[in-house]
Amino acid sequence: MEDLKKKISKIRENFSNDLDKVSSEQELENVRIKYLARNAEISNLMHEIKNLSKEEKVIFGPLLNELKTNSEKLFELKRNQIVELKLKSAQEKKQNFDVTAYKFSALKPSLHPYTHVIEQIENIFISMGYKIADGPELEDDFYNFEALNIPKDHPARDIQDTFWLKLPHKLMRTHTSPVQIHSMKKQKPPLAIFATGRCYRNEATDASHDFVFMQAEGMLIGKNISMSNLFATIKVVLQMIFERENLDIAMRPSYYPFVEPGVDVAMRCPFCTSGCSVCKKSTWIEIMGAGLVHPNVLKHCDIDPEEYSGFAFGFGLTRLVMLKYGINDIRLLNSGKIEFLEQFK
Repeated sequence: MEDLKKKISKIRENFSNDLDKVSSEQELENVRIKYLARNAEISNLMHEIKNLSKEEKVIFGPLLNELKTNSEKLFELKRNQIVELKLKSAQEKKQNFDVTAYKFSALKPSLHPYTHVIEQIENIFISMGYKIADGPELEDDFYNFEALNIPKDHPARDIQDTFWLKLPHKLMRTHTSPVQIHSMKKQKPPLAIFATGRCYRNEATDASHDFVFMQAEGMLIGKNISMSNLFATIKVVLQMIFERENLDIAMRPSYYPFVEPGVDVAMRCPFCTSGCSVCKKSTWIEIMGAGLVHPNVLKHCDIDPEEYSGFAFGFGLTRLVMLKYGINDIRLLNSGKIEFLEQFK
């Protein structure tokens, strides 16, 4: 019994001393954790009551309750003192505020225009039920060419000016279309995917071309998919991207090995009315290639073209960013110029 009395007296004394030293909210919290929390010293002491006899419980029960109650009261008084001191300090700062003091304006970060457009487009396609897909930039010949109906002797391989590596059959992907193959290999129809990413082609850099550029790719595979589904999707997506319903859009037949039939989608040049270096004097800027997925592509992915069909489209995300923000030189996007990027806060 004497040991328990000493413990109660010792805790009361230590608690009082520690509380007197408190000068901040963090120090007060440390005292609470040490003495008043669930597994703190006072709580552990109260657990010892169950080991006492009835006579001892009659004596020490009230003493322990008094210790707990008084400690909590002292703690709340100290908390109120800390709060009052904090408010008083804040009021004094306001009273002594120097209106002539100069403060540097906080630096505000900005997202790259690529990021703005990617987030917007991904949100559009997610709202339409598409899943965001991704694929490697270091690709295999099969995924980049062969599975997309571009055999080894196909002239499209020369047009794409590929960066071939010394590793066998390895290259830096020339388009985002391999993501379609990866997706169809991993899952069976129906499927709807959208992907963005960097692509690489051995091209000379000018106002509208770069050897590293961004592309975006979309694909829908299901039953009874037609060109009308493709046209409706492209129209709605472009209207949402440019936030305009009266877009001047042209669709014209074109050839791509991986679609049949294929079309080109072009927009009226926003920089000129009679021709400029961006639109190559044509007043039109091609932004997208599209069409129905070629049966050979479906066969490469073990999908029956007699049962399923689909459409695919790919567009230069870099060119789309330039059109949306009125950027007339592709080199600005990779320049890292602060004054250019600050416009997109």
